[in-house]
Amino acid sequence: MNIPNLISLLRIILTPILIICLIQGFYLKAFIVFIVASLTDALDGFLARFLKQKTVLGSYLDPLADKALIASSFVTLSIMAALPAWLTVLVISRDLVILTGICILSQISIQFDVKPALVSKVTTAFQFLTVLVAMASLASPIHFSSNLMSVVYWITAILTVVSGFTYIVRGIKILNRDSESK
Repeated sequence: MNIPNLISLLRIILTPILIICLIQGFYLKAFIVFIVASLTDALDGFLARFLKQKTVLGSYLDPLADKALIASSFVTLSIMAALPAWLTVLVISRDLVILTGICILSQISIQFDVKPALVSKVTTAFQFLTVLVAMASLASPIHFSSNLMSVVYWITAILTVVSGFTYIVRGIKILNRDSESK
C-alpha cells in the first residue's frame, strides 16, 4: 500500500459521508466533503506519477473511487431533484457499459490494459463539475440560472455518451484483435 492508493481509499471513505450529509440536509458540509474528495482525485494521480508509485492496485482503485463518488452523488442528487434523472441514467449506464465490457473481456480471458481515454478524463471532470454546481446551488442562497445548469447538463451528457461509445469501440477492437490472433 502506498500514499496514492491510501488517498484513493480516502475518497471511497468520504463517499458515504458525503451522501449522509446530503440526505440530512447539511449541504455546505456535503459541498466541502465533495471538494475534498475531488481534490483527492487529482492528488492521488499526481503523487502516483511524481513519486513513481503507479501500481496495478491503483489502476483499479482510482477509477473505482471515482465511480463510487460520482455514481453515489448523481443518484442522491437526482433523488433530491437537484440533478435531472435522465442525466443520472446516462452517467450510470455508461459506467455499466464499461464495467460489462471489462467483465466480458476478463471472462473470455482477453488481456487488456486499463487506461482511460482522454475523452473519459474530460467526461469525469465534467461529471465532477456537474455535481459541484448542483451542490453549490443547494449549499448557497444564490441559485444558478437554469440556462447555465442546462448547458452544464448537456455538455456532461454529450461527453458521457461520446466516452461510452469510445470504450465500446475500444472493446470491439480488442475483441477483433484477439480473434485475428487465434
